Amino acid sequence: MSAPGGAGQRLFIGGEWVEPDDGHYEVIDPATEEVVGLAPEASRAQVHAAAAAAREAFSSWSRTGPEERAAILDRAAALVVRDREAHTEIARAESGATTATARGMQVAVAAARFARYAKGALEPVERALPPQISAAGPMGRGGVLGAVAVRRPVGVVTCITSYNNPWANPAGKVAPALAMGNTVVVKPAPQDPLSVYRMAAALEEAGAPPGTVNVVTGSAPAVGEAAVDSENVDMVSFTGSTAVGQRIAEVCGRGMKRQLMELGGKGAALVFDDADIGSAVRGIGTTFSFYSGQICTAPTRVIAQRGVYEQLVDKLAGLARALRVGDPRDPATVVGPVISAAHRDRVEAYVELGRKEGARLVAGGGRPAFDKGFYVAPTLFADCTKDMRVVREEIFGPVVVVIPFDDEEEGVALADDGEYGLIDYVWSGDVARAFRVAGRLRAGGVGVNTVGRNMEAPFGGFKRSGVGRDVGSYALYAYSELQSVVWPG
Repeated sequence: MSAPGGAGQRLFIGGEWVEPDDGHYEVIDPATEEVVGLAPEASRAQVHAAAAAAREAFSSWSRTGPEERAAILDRAAALVVRDREAHTEIARAESGATTATARGMQVAVAAARFARYAKGALEPVERALPPQISAAGPMGRGGVLGAVAVRRPVGVVTCITSYNNPWANPAGKVAPALAMGNTVVVKPAPQDPLSVYRMAAALEEAGAPPGTVNVVTGSAPAVGEAAVDSENVDMVSFTGSTAVGQRIAEVCGRGMKRQLMELGGKGAALVFDDADIGSAVRGIGTTFSFYSGQICTAPTRVIAQRGVYEQLVDKLAGLARALRVGDPRDPATVVGPVISAAHRDRVEAYVELGRKEGARLVAGGGRPAFDKGFYVAPTLFADCTKDMRVVREEIFGPVVVVIPFDDEEEGVALADDGEYGLIDYVWSGDVARAFRVAGRLRAGGVGVNTVGRNMEAPFGGFKRSGVGRDVGSYALYAYSELQSVVWPG
């Protein structure tokens, strides 16, 4: 996978490990600020070569039997598990996730997704439709027409992945795309791309034919732009910010490329007076601990009914202060660093903005006293209002804001007052009310008394949180086109 002498990681194009045209850049450990490895800087020509290799491979891979695709994905899952400790270490080092998170939520989830879509490759792709009786007319004699709707692969899919989960996120795109008979060009986030090359190596060892999987990287936007605008690309699957997603969508629109967009979020957590406060605190508190808040599904915007408002703020503040921040290699650490110095500075700027806007800082707000690393203390703001930028904008860090409300109508209005609609949450002891409120929320998903996810449920957003749905069988639908086949009975 690497160049002779350890000079740096190579690109993976057309089944070959290729030296990058534009050298390498350093991948930095967010906890230690040390160099984890050297990632390749692909040229625009090399990105287009990767897409061309995927196009050439598509002709044969799309005709491969589902059993063969399933066997390759199953072997890839087993190979990821075989090398899980080495994968865990590289994931932890380049993403800053705690060791437990890197092992259990990154590498293990990636293996599970390859295994899931090995089964997915065997799911039926045809749906029989009722026959239609046609009377005689200008088009010919009358008769009975049979029809079937068949899901076909889209073609070449560019998968652009986020930095917060360098194993699960790419696997969630690559596995269902391959299962459906597509070929892929993967462009990982520049901050933590090394894990994706190890995923490509597992697929290569598992028997994925040359060109079915290609990986290109670069520290500048030009690599991603080339992976989107290549004439050989039929679809773009993107996870990242709404702003970048909009620019990608503009390019896709000009070429009529298919899109799957998982974009930003500012999850609302409605907590009613009759809620189990302990459950709500544990769920909302994952914003502080899970990837240090760098996750679009986090319940970062708490909307609390006045009867429990002060109690909820007090318990969330206690949790924020109690969580151990530190070296992600330490098993006792709960909150690791954010991904980079630039992102730490961005989160800290939002904390300062919250103060200026008049929010009450209840916990955190400072930078933990470590000699190295990009750490942000878990931070809680109370007495917020709906117009504050810290309430409306995605911070993507361990920062939670709390707004009071009086009745159900006000709570729902506050929850829906924003441009995002990925996942919202409702905590209430009245299950009927919780489901009633869930039905009124303009969000792609709603957690009722939980932040847990059902990994067969469709995932995606309303409004500016995205386009399309994946996860479970819905991912197979996302990476396929419907074709109708009609014949005379």
